[in-house]
Amino acid sequence: MATLDSAPTRLLVVMRHARAESWGESDHERRLAEQGRADAAAAGHWLAEQGIAPDHALVSSATRTRETWEAVAGAAGWSLAPVFDDGLYSASPDTTLDLMRETPDEARVLFVLGHNPTVAFLAQMLDDGDGDPAASADMAGGYPTCALTVLRFEGGWSDLAMASASVTAFHVGRD
Repeated sequence: MATLDSAPTRLLVVMRHARAESWGESDHERRLAEQGRADAAAAGHWLAEQGIAPDHALVSSATRTRETWEAVAGAAGWSLAPVFDDGLYSASPDTTLDLMRETPDEARVLFVLGHNPTVAFLAQMLDDGDGDPAASADMAGGYPTCALTVLRFEGGWSDLAMASASVTAFHVGRD
């Protein structure tokens, strides 16, 4: 376990996919709606304005999360190749947390893109209550499509646990 003095500061972005079409060949294959693409691009612009650029990304393998990633990354100017994970499609918050703990320690900024209710519960369970109270309140008020939470975390990814990160921002991408 890292000491407080040697614990690296890391950022974590937890995001719900953008608005999707209400139909598809299967739920897994639902595509983004036109408005969802615009909203995801708006979220990417916002992340770029904040100076946030991930060096590791976990993205559900569902079509709508892949398309959300493409729109966010394109608008933000990221060239990172994400890890598309089949398990994130139906993962619980605990399972998602386990996947996040496997992030390479050299990664400083982790981006996780998935589905509700998992991402909302995950962001809330990671919140230690010591961050931005307005952002935490906004996050607790609902997690619509294209919502994202930015959290600050001290330590190695394997140490990530319930109530171990501070919410620094909550944003909903809207065009």
